[in-house]
Amino acid sequence: MTQRQLNITVMKKESQWWERLTKQEKRPLFLAPDFDRWLDESDAEMELKAKVEERINKINIENRIPKDPFRHLKRGYLFMYNLVQFLGFSWIFVNMTVRLFMLGKDSFFDTFHTTGDMMYFCQRLAFVEIVNVLIGLVRTPLAPVLLQTCGRNFVLFIVLGGTEEMQNKAVVFFIFYIWTMIEIFRYPFYILVCIDIEWKILTWIRYSIWIPLYPLGVLAEAVSLIQAIPVFSSTGRFSFTVPYPLNITVPFSVVLQLYLVLLFLGVFVNFRHLYKQRKRHLGPKKRKVH
Repeated sequence: MTQRQLNITVMKKESQWWERLTKQEKRPLFLAPDFDRWLDESDAEMELKAKVEERINKINIENRIPKDPFRHLKRGYLFMYNLVQFLGFSWIFVNMTVRLFMLGKDSFFDTFHTTGDMMYFCQRLAFVEIVNVLIGLVRTPLAPVLLQTCGRNFVLFIVLGGTEEMQNKAVVFFIFYIWTMIEIFRYPFYILVCIDIEWKILTWIRYSIWIPLYPLGVLAEAVSLIQAIPVFSSTGRFSFTVPYPLNITVPFSVVLQLYLVLLFLGVFVNFRHLYKQRKRHLGPKKRKVH
């Protein structure tokens, strides 16, 4: 019922075509057919025929697409990879959380020594994600994956793992904790994708948690770079000499300063990619207009 009209649906006793809409031959003055929705027997046959042709065309198109014989093997591989990464980052997260409640702020300064080996393992394994994109196993832009994987490994292996002084900094705790908080939701989401299951709550978290955590992660990495510059400047570690004709010794602290600038430039690329992903998965669905 609307302000303009009252719609009534009448069900037929028998499924057959009527010769007329009303029992009496003369049409009542108040009755007006809606020819936009009018359907006679010939129209119905054409509509049914069109649907059958559409279904046949769809089947033919699906049959023309070659089926991948290694589809299940690829899914099994991706499932196991994401599962291993999820277990690794979950171990780090639980370890750091328990130590935080037990030791408080004192746990900040030995994070690298208690969880560094597992973080090494997980971040080395993350290079597989670059390979997956290159061989077409995963459909995603290469640039964001390359920036995140190489950026994290640079911070982990060079900046933090390069000197003992950096390993005892409190900033290590915040970097590791933010990384793990992102990954313990990202990898379970991919695990469910491998088995064609969608959990809406997890999907929302996976495409929303980066909004507060990603800027915090970038900020924590930037702080570690700033703290590392004087350390590498004083020790001279990883400094290198440019060969002839320049013959210039470049301190590694200069490389860190350049990387600090590139870090914030890379933020734009990753933010743009993550925003597009969130819009595609959580944005309003477009409806077809008939």
